[in-house]
Amino acid sequence: MGFEQLAALKAQLAKQAKEARPAKQAKEARPAKPPRARADSAAKPANAGKPVDPVIQAIGKLQKRFPLAFPKNPAPKAPLKVGIFEDLLQHAASLALDEAMLREAVRTWCRGTRYWTCMVEGATRVDLAGEPAGQVTLADAKRAQQQRSQQYRATRAQKAKDQPAADANKSGPAKEEPAKEEAAKPE
Repeated sequence: MGFEQLAALKAQLAKQAKEARPAKQAKEARPAKPPRARADSAAKPANAGKPVDPVIQAIGKLQKRFPLAFPKNPAPKAPLKVGIFEDLLQHAASLALDEAMLREAVRTWCRGTRYWTCMVEGATRVDLAGEPAGQVTLADAKRAQQQRSQQYRATRAQKAKDQPAADANKSGPAKEEPAKEEAAKPE
């Protein structure tokens, strides 16, 4: 390519750049689109597709209505008054819960390490308003300790059971091959 051809190419490119500049400025002069509002995604809960367990919903209602008796995590649970279920039955209609659902919610609430940990001898039991309503007896504290121990042992046993199963799955095909060979041997 000669010097004249390079000069002509340069002039042609400069002309194209000049023509492109007004078009680009016209695009920039237009009002910019406002950013899309993401209110629709913010309004939906993160787990909108997953069904929520009705017992969890019932416990949520109890936590909203009686926050001192049913505190939200991470607050420690408080030992509930003996006979609190009868007190809850009086509020069943306002909570929109039936007797069976209330019974299951209280059963679930009182099961687990977080509740059993609060069950120590002499701890104050609370009613629905969070007022003192008795104390945890030695027998109740021992039962809670037994429940925690049983759950701990069951968890350890399940982990031990799952561990060999996971190890067997990793080496499973290698162990099956000798069994196939033995079946193929003539006697």
